[in-house]
Amino acid sequence: MSNFAFGTYKVSDYNPQHIQALQDSIKSGIGMIVTSSNYIDGSSERAVALALNGFEDSVTERVEVVSKYKLTQNLDEQLKLSFQRLQQNCIDCYLIENPEELLVESVGNGTSKDDRLDSMNAKLFDAFLELELAIKDKKILSYGISSDAFSIKHSSDYFLPYEDILTLAQDAADEIRNEKHSFTTIELPINMLELEGLKCAAWAKDNGLRVLANRPLNAQYETQMYRLADYDEPREYYHHLNELLEMTDNELLRMLYNLIEELDDTKHRFGWIGDYDNFLYVQMIPHIKKSLEVLDEENAQTMLSFIDLFLQEYRKMVSCECSKKTREKLKELFHGCYDSMQKCALEFLGNKEEIDYIVVGMRKPSYVAEIL
Repeated sequence: MSNFAFGTYKVSDYNPQHIQALQDSIKSGIGMIVTSSNYIDGSSERAVALALNGFEDSVTERVEVVSKYKLTQNLDEQLKLSFQRLQQNCIDCYLIENPEELLVESVGNGTSKDDRLDSMNAKLFDAFLELELAIKDKKILSYGISSDAFSIKHSSDYFLPYEDILTLAQDAADEIRNEKHSFTTIELPINMLELEGLKCAAWAKDNGLRVLANRPLNAQYETQMYRLADYDEPREYYHHLNELLEMTDNELLRMLYNLIEELDDTKHRFGWIGDYDNFLYVQMIPHIKKSLEVLDEENAQTMLSFIDLFLQEYRKMVSCECSKKTREKLKELFHGCYDSMQKCALEFLGNKEEIDYIVVGMRKPSYVAEIL
């Protein structure tokens, strides 16, 4: 059976709920936290430090912290920043995050696929040299790669070949005069819809590596994203909707009234919750701000508090509607699944021998409780 790891994507040190969720997971025995120097500009690493600071050394010593950096970033500088944010002087495991981005950037410049891969391997070797040196200096205990491209078919221009990685790592260790390379870990997306990564995971296990499966509930199928989870209809939605409509049913706030009505009418239109999040920040929030320009600052702030309550419930409603669509679209996949989609999806991965850890985002204490 796989273990669960706490994924800190979108986790911030400014949100007490995120810190509480981290602490609850640690108390409950979760032994790995996966973060990155690039998550919310380092805020996720700071959140991990805040959570760990609430425990004695005997507890924190059993929690492995995995962080990440990009090939385009200077390793020494990023390690210093990670040390400061995590309040540690050694990181358990440091992963190179999505190195295939360099392959994407080089497409279209006239070089062949083989030349691009050769260039990628050369850059990986240089990175492994630096990481092996960090091992020697006891700044990190192990390293690896986190990549979406491990799971993409070989025909893709962005596929990251993994068969030569350990040779590169051992060559780097030999040059630094480390007896054995310290490449231990790969992280890649695997879920019920995206199974290509299982081949890479099997290779990893055959070679003594451990496998972290991320995006267990956010899956792509036929160019569409799906959240493999069921959500109930929020009880307070219509209360906050009607309250806001009543407050804005006047000529002064007619623009806002129409916006709220439009949102309610279109709550069924989103394919998955990520579509709504993009729509909210790119389109709705600018319109909401504009509609409040007719109010003085005090009244605008009061109205924003009511809008915020409504939008929290609205997002829950969108999640509910999306989960219904997902159930219908993927009914063959979940045939025989009599529990929630998330439980079935996680149990599916938990029974895969190729997977050591399932990395799950748990930004709320309730999410931690559900996972456990």
